[in-house]
Amino acid sequence: MVRKIFLPLCLAIVCFYIFPTYVNAKETKENVYQERMNLYKSYETPFVPWYRLAAVDQYERNIQEVRKDIPKRESIIAIQFSPEFWVGELNPNEEDTSPFSIGYFGGKGLDGNGDGKADRNHDQDILYTMATYLSEFGPSEEDFKTALWEYYKDEKIINQIITIQILYKHFNSIELDKHIFPLPVRGYNYSYKGTWGASRGWGGRRIHEGTDIFAGYGTPVLSTSYGVVEVMGWNQFGGWRVGIRDNHNTYHYYAHLAYFNKDLKVGDIVEPGTILGAVGSSGYGKEGTSGKFPPHLHYGMYKFNGRTEWAFDPYPHLLQWEKQTKKGQK
Repeated sequence: MVRKIFLPLCLAIVCFYIFPTYVNAKETKENVYQERMNLYKSYETPFVPWYRLAAVDQYERNIQEVRKDIPKRESIIAIQFSPEFWVGELNPNEEDTSPFSIGYFGGKGLDGNGDGKADRNHDQDILYTMATYLSEFGPSEEDFKTALWEYYKDEKIINQIITIQILYKHFNSIELDKHIFPLPVRGYNYSYKGTWGASRGWGGRRIHEGTDIFAGYGTPVLSTSYGVVEVMGWNQFGGWRVGIRDNHNTYHYYAHLAYFNKDLKVGDIVEPGTILGAVGSSGYGKEGTSGKFPPHLHYGMYKFNGRTEWAFDPYPHLLQWEKQTKKGQK
């Protein structure tokens, strides 16, 4: 009798404490997105729309999450300026907040909230300074790229920021974190396991940089994320493959396809569930080679950290996305 009462009571207590925590965490994340968006909208200009500010900010946030040599800015806005940029290279005071002396030494830091200080640790001052800097180059897409080049001096960084800008502008939102499993979780048979790092011999000794999801020929292959199609075509290793870059500095690689979605092309915007093509067994040879291995989707993920792009194991993400996708389809 005591056990019958005790177990339900324990479950009730657990639910009481855990469920509100989950809800509060979700609400907090949504509040951060809203606060961030409000700031972007407050400092956009006719030359610098909000999604350009948001793209630069998101890129900075992305690299801070994976780079140990860059301090992570614990605030709503992630953009960080160097002392030289903010106060001027010849300014003896790296912590200078006086707009007058900053301007005297050729610094770019500005007062964005009207408190008389140009503080590079203040979100409003940071966004106002970035908006002003970008606006100096003009309103066009090419002007924006020129501004990014002058600031970052790296084409790969520019490409990543432009991708983020495209997505934010198209969806009119910065809440683009949803992911799904790359194959339909119902109506088709499939299997997979963690094969990251396994040896591969064709084309020279190398390791397996992804997860193989085995399924029948023609099983639809779906985009796991929001993104922009960066690559489509033949690769001697991956056969017919599609490469998609998302707003988190991640490149998603879908290989060994039987064929592509005929309506898809490089530069297209995709979202979770967009059909990219179908499972096949293409690859390991000249264009059109097929049948050298059982049909499967090779799914890979690569992270760009502002310097290099490196592969990481997608298996834990696939397990999570599979559960989420199944739960969402109940």
